[in-house]
Amino acid sequence: MYHNLEQCILDLEQHGQLVRIREEVDPHLEMAAIHLKVYEAGGPALLFENVKGSRFRAVSNLYGTMERSRFIFRDTWELAEQVIALRNDPVKALKQPFKQLSAALGAWKALPLRKSGGGPVAAQEIQISDLPLIQHWPMDGGAFVTLPQVYSEDPDKPGPMKSNLGMYRVQLTGNEYELNREIGLHYQIHRGIGVHQSKAVKQGKPLKVSCFVGGPPAHALSAVMPLPEGLSEVMFAGLLAGRRFRYSYLDGFCISNDADFVITGEIYPGDTKPEGPFGDHLGYYSLTHPFPVMRVHKVYARPNAIWPFTVVGRPPQEDTVFGALIHELTGDAIKHEIPGVKEVHAVDAAGVHPLLFAIGSERYAPYEETRQPAEILTLANRILGTGQLSLAKYLFIAAEERQPLDTHDEAAFLTYILERLDLRRDIHFYTNTTIDTLDYSGTGLNTGSKVVFAACGSAKRELCTEVPQQLSGLREFEGVRLVMPGVVALQGPAYTDARQAQRQVQGLCEALAEREPLSSCPLVVLCDDSEFVSRSLSNFVWATFTRSNPSHDIHGVNGSYEHKHWGCDNIVLDARIKPHHAPPLVPDPDVEKRVERLFVKGASLASVKL
Repeated sequence: MYHNLEQCILDLEQHGQLVRIREEVDPHLEMAAIHLKVYEAGGPALLFENVKGSRFRAVSNLYGTMERSRFIFRDTWELAEQVIALRNDPVKALKQPFKQLSAALGAWKALPLRKSGGGPVAAQEIQISDLPLIQHWPMDGGAFVTLPQVYSEDPDKPGPMKSNLGMYRVQLTGNEYELNREIGLHYQIHRGIGVHQSKAVKQGKPLKVSCFVGGPPAHALSAVMPLPEGLSEVMFAGLLAGRRFRYSYLDGFCISNDADFVITGEIYPGDTKPEGPFGDHLGYYSLTHPFPVMRVHKVYARPNAIWPFTVVGRPPQEDTVFGALIHELTGDAIKHEIPGVKEVHAVDAAGVHPLLFAIGSERYAPYEETRQPAEILTLANRILGTGQLSLAKYLFIAAEERQPLDTHDEAAFLTYILERLDLRRDIHFYTNTTIDTLDYSGTGLNTGSKVVFAACGSAKRELCTEVPQQLSGLREFEGVRLVMPGVVALQGPAYTDARQAQRQVQGLCEALAEREPLSSCPLVVLCDDSEFVSRSLSNFVWATFTRSNPSHDIHGVNGSYEHKHWGCDNIVLDARIKPHHAPPLVPDPDVEKRVERLFVKGASLASVKL
């Protein structure tokens, strides 16, 4: 159990899980480039002791492997699991009172503890310009905080128990922000801070916000946890840290006493400025849009404070481990929230939000053999109406019947569904609706469409395991390659505009309709680079589901409507890059060469095998 971040760092170092970087490193691109290389190599946590332009040290890759993350939380993990399970299913306490007693006591001991004076973090006041101003990707709009704990309170019910602690990126420099006086706060729809800001706006008051950085690692993980009703993030932070969340109020702002840094400020109604671009977890830049401005009140730092950061980009990255940790802690929560759902898996390789795999039950008519999806369609609606899951674009859901299913065996699960889909019955669209703020495949910011593929019953087809002959010799389309059973990638001309693309895809569908039926190949992916898409399941999932908008990009061979329901013989999914898409993340080659100096013999990272 750690009382602060430095205790964790020293513990990791003692156990061979952290390396100190002695050399001066530039926060402009270099630190991020080093982090990415070490993360990809499965390397240690990194303590940057000489950050150019700042007197503060920085640490990254703390959560870079599941093994290291489990080690960090080894003393409190089991108790945290018990408390979450108890909150999800309180009846357990009645059935097994003595077994659940430790969980109940643990939750009580995790109640936030108010202190006076602000604690160690209030030892010194600094400015934004004193911080390690880390820019991660070449086209980023400035320096960002990537592991913040953004704290706000309910204006109607102030205090920590009704507060929100979320991980929303914070832009420190660049664009129109006035250095040391303004920072940008980017939060997406369905976030708790948005509810607080809405209430503050109704009252005509600014919303007080505190941005905590550092502190015990449990505090950062708590900021991304989807917790059950009645369990606040600050309470969970204390539970997972094995030490009550200590807080104070200075000038009316909440201060996390154990944090390394705290930035306090206010968000005024209607006060926005351009925020971004920022290289994000989908593997593309999120572009510049107006988001709330936080007017900085004060910035605090504890003695010998350490700035934690991570780098996001195309998965997998360090935040992938966060997702795995969350799944370990809350894996059964969805069963209690949506009865009938056995499992929901947000596919990391697709950037999490674009693609969901789910398993449900079919219990509506147990006296007859299942003939078509029924209950799982109801469950699909519940899933797409639940919290962050509502931001998904693609949901593949299957009924678990004669054989056990596992959504984390992604290739096998997708194969199971493709074998059973009735392409004229089992495709269900939701148009003109919300999608992830960071997803630019839709029709505008936060707007796009969704589709559900629902499958049950016996297999309807045997999937092709080699490229069908019918897909060769197509005009304008070449490089046909098998991705996986039943899925083929076809390389087409570059997408220039919607009308031309519509003619191209329509011509392809008509050409395929004139050939022998392709029943063994339910999904044809039209792409820019079929070799890339077919090289790995990860490439296929990323390119296909991040570069398409279901209502606009799903086409079909012999596609037709019956009573407003669309179906086809084969799906043709246009996953080409479109002009309105955000650019993908590409490292700066000069920076890549510069950081090689740290991996040579005698340098700090010589032991890391790239």
